[in-house]
Amino acid sequence: MTPGIIVQAALLFAVTNIDDIVILALFFAQGAGRRGSALRIVIGQYLGFGAILAVALAGAFGATFLPEEALPYLGLLPLLLGLRAAWQVWRDRGKEDEEEGGGTAPGKGPAIAAVALVTFANGGDNIGVYVPVFATAGLAGMAVYGVVFLILLAVWCAAGYFITSRPAVAGVLSRWGHILLPVVLIGIGLVILIEGGAFGL
Repeated sequence: MTPGIIVQAALLFAVTNIDDIVILALFFAQGAGRRGSALRIVIGQYLGFGAILAVALAGAFGATFLPEEALPYLGLLPLLLGLRAAWQVWRDRGKEDEEEGGGTAPGKGPAIAAVALVTFANGGDNIGVYVPVFATAGLAGMAVYGVVFLILLAVWCAAGYFITSRPAVAGVLSRWGHILLPVVLIGIGLVILIEGGAFGL
């Protein structure tokens, strides 16, 4: 094993997951001040990304759990969660303290399942990138990629949390986060559906 493969793994992760930091920041902002919320977000992130890794590894070994033509329809997950969040914002308009948002449990911040689903759907297109890389890396190489990805996932979570802890950003997100989250989720869903050609779009 050479340091080169570690660098390659780090670069691949960064390039394919840069947009995930924004989503994480919105989730952390939504859960700010709610006990255990940060831990649920991290767990959801690891579960969602773990599912992406599992599918990509299976694909590298020749098992295809998700046909390529099904990947665009993963956009339905964030789209539906975003629409649900938008409905909750509309329903709770006028309340001084927003207690609910997309995929949240009341008063608890983002739910593990919601974070995992959004992570998986947003990273679904990464599977097509990871499979050939893993297939040519060999067992040792796949292990390195997996370890590097999981370590960097913790860095990504820390970065998302750090962004929300900046006073200027925190102020904006605390005021507008409940609106930004459904907008971002709906946008992600539409992009995945349209770019993938789902429903002939």
